[in-house]
Amino acid sequence: MSTSPANQPARPTDARLNPEPTGELRIPVIEETAIITRELVETGRVRLTKTVEEHQQTLPLDLRHEQVEVQHVPINQFLPDDAPAPDSRREGDTLIIPVLREVMVKRLLLVEELHVTTRQLTTQEPQTVTLRHEQVQVEHLPPTTTAALS
Repeated sequence: MSTSPANQPARPTDARLNPEPTGELRIPVIEETAIITRELVETGRVRLTKTVEEHQQTLPLDLRHEQVEVQHVPINQFLPDDAPAPDSRREGDTLIIPVLREVMVKRLLLVEELHVTTRQLTTQEPQTVTLRHEQVQVEHLPPTTTAALS
């Protein structure tokens, strides 16, 4: 089996090569190809350190609470004989609760009314709370190894 000149290893071309028996001069043609590889090179490392700092801080907070005020309102008035006992009722923010007493005549006497008013109050009171704050430190380190990338 013969090999063709294109499959032979590259040789320098020389004009003084021996001609073929046919009288032709054959000059081999050389072609170069590149093989490219990649290599992973570590140029450095980084170390991250996270710390959490805590500090106490006093902040003003709005606190809401209800204040109830009870007021006695004297009525001292007899109700008609066939009238039912009055029920509790609301007038705005005020709850009115009738207070009754039976008397010897067997009539109802409205003695007084309790007027109960509820108000929403907001006060500002300082409160001490713990606040956290994270910080990250970056430390650059030298490279340690070189690895090839396939």
